[in-house]
Amino acid sequence: MINNQTKTNGFILSSVSLGFNTFTCLISCIIFLIIMYHLYYNHVKREDKITVVLCAHIYLEIFIYSSMLISMNVRSILGDLYDQSFDSSWCIFSGYLASVMLGMLYMTFVNQAFYRLIRIAYFQNGRFQSLKLYIMLPIIEILMLTSISLCVFIPLNEMIYLPNDYFCTISFTNIPGVLSSAFVVYMCPFCCLLFIYIHITRFIHQQGNTQTLVIKQRQVRDLLIIRRILIIVSLLLILGMPGFVLVIMFIITGEEHPLLVRISYFPVSISQMGLSVALLFSIPQLKNIFLNLRIISTVMPVNRAVQGTIQMRTIVGT
Repeated sequence: MINNQTKTNGFILSSVSLGFNTFTCLISCIIFLIIMYHLYYNHVKREDKITVVLCAHIYLEIFIYSSMLISMNVRSILGDLYDQSFDSSWCIFSGYLASVMLGMLYMTFVNQAFYRLIRIAYFQNGRFQSLKLYIMLPIIEILMLTSISLCVFIPLNEMIYLPNDYFCTISFTNIPGVLSSAFVVYMCPFCCLLFIYIHITRFIHQQGNTQTLVIKQRQVRDLLIIRRILIIVSLLLILGMPGFVLVIMFIITGEEHPLLVRISYFPVSISQMGLSVALLFSIPQLKNIFLNLRIISTVMPVNRAVQGTIQMRTIVGT
């Protein structure tokens, strides 16, 4: 049994997380819709379309995962207030789905880095620079992640209902389950990103001055973007340290902190919110879309004022 103070602290954690996740959900939804509008009305340069499509995938995954975190927060708050149970098969399914979506979020960054690897090191291979490929890639990856998750998570009985948190997730006391999920969801995408970054860095240094200035500048820009993405993903991993420390303490002492899961998910909510904003400044194509929005919103009132002045002069002249 958890005491009243612990229950109050858990309620506060869930409430603050709900605020962060709600903000993230709204921001990611708005940005996703703006990206889709620009893609639909051909306001994006042809050479930038794949990058913008990959950005749309990232924000769609952020929106889906933050929506799932909102559902978890709401269940925790209702459970704290009314001691309501949400134990069901749907709860278990949503827990598995949340893990898959988190893995997919990291894979979207890998897709971004992979495309820039192709543009720099294998630019002569047109098959890997097709827009259709990068539209279909997330579908293939989600099927692969789902298959891996079912093969790994179910035998280890990872997904359980937590009566003190009122939602289903991986039990942090199940050490084999935590390690396997961390490997699939976190470490594999991070290692892929690190490998791509190292490969591109070595390739650019080996090229020396053999490339033209325009190609060289584009390669350096792509390398800088991948470095930013790698830093962002590294920060996301670092924000998971509080939960990792509590797991280590459990292994040493054998005592589980009653708010272990909520403390672990709290930095995730912060990272999702920061990620939705940081990407706007990290990817030039995405930044340009929003700069163009500001220009359009500034130019339109000026045009209307000029048209009004012309009409007034016409009326006075007549």
